[in-house]
Amino acid sequence: MSFTVPPEWAPHRAMWLGFPSHAELWEDDLAAAQAEVAALARALAGPGAERVRLMTGHPDGEAAARLMLGDVAGVEIVPGAFGDIWLRDTGPIFGKRGAELEAHGFRFNGWGGKYQLEHDDAVADQIAGAAGVPLIRHDIVLEGGALDHDGAGAVLTTSQCLLNHNRNPGWTAAAAEAALGEALGVDKTLWLGAGLLNDHTDGHVDNLARFVAPGVVACPITWGRGDANADAYDDAARRLSAMTDAAGRKLTVVRIPSPGFVDDGEGRPAPASHMNFLIANRAVIVPIYEAQPGAFAIQALEHLFPDRQVIGLPSTAILTGGGSFHCITQQEPA
Repeated sequence: MSFTVPPEWAPHRAMWLGFPSHAELWEDDLAAAQAEVAALARALAGPGAERVRLMTGHPDGEAAARLMLGDVAGVEIVPGAFGDIWLRDTGPIFGKRGAELEAHGFRFNGWGGKYQLEHDDAVADQIAGAAGVPLIRHDIVLEGGALDHDGAGAVLTTSQCLLNHNRNPGWTAAAAEAALGEALGVDKTLWLGAGLLNDHTDGHVDNLARFVAPGVVACPITWGRGDANADAYDDAARRLSAMTDAAGRKLTVVRIPSPGFVDDGEGRPAPASHMNFLIANRAVIVPIYEAQPGAFAIQALEHLFPDRQVIGLPSTAILTGGGSFHCITQQEPA
């Protein structure tokens, strides 16, 4: 019986969420990042209709989470141990083999050796254990944010990340496709090129393009002046327009306004993306960096998700750590 990763819009029995817990990592941004994650937790548990399992990685983080969210219905605080909050990459990828839920874990090497923190390599075991789901281990380096699944055998990815020599040296596209097929039941890999500039993940696809419905993919279009990722957005859209999914269906491509240029604090473009939205059971929660392009992105997503409430929440402090809402979560399918 084959293994399948359901699409993110399929029902969830829980949503895992990482809570900033280490002052030495977040420094002056810790309190603001905790507030943004707390707002996300409330939105997930409320309009999103999720059972939120909020994982903390340090006693100080647990104490802060209990102070901020301990009385919020639908939010369960799960003390754990992690290097940082990026559960999409360090945690397992959940899927189903028939009616049975499985968690699949991969080697994590700190996004190619950039940020190797204690306990990150144990997150998948902790989450699978707390979920009561068997963990199947695979001896390849892979992060969850490097893939986006349509639930029908196709995944989106970028060659910049998946074929990077700092992950699985010597991998070709054919080798990667074979590995994804064996580990995750992938029938067709849809290859994009480069991701966002200054993204320490080496171009994770969940900042660039996302499945939003069967045969439908969203990707950014440049908003305003000075967006250094304009070429990457347009290249992704061109490639997607020429692709078909595993069933041979031609993809429909929908362009969503980008946040425009977001300064990383040193005059460089930060890897800010509205594509890092999170699909909850009854809501879609999109990170907002600037008011006007954020409002446009919300309107576009409302057309794509008419049966879900689209909620925009600030994510500027979380972004200082390198990611946003999708990066710090992992859905557990129903």
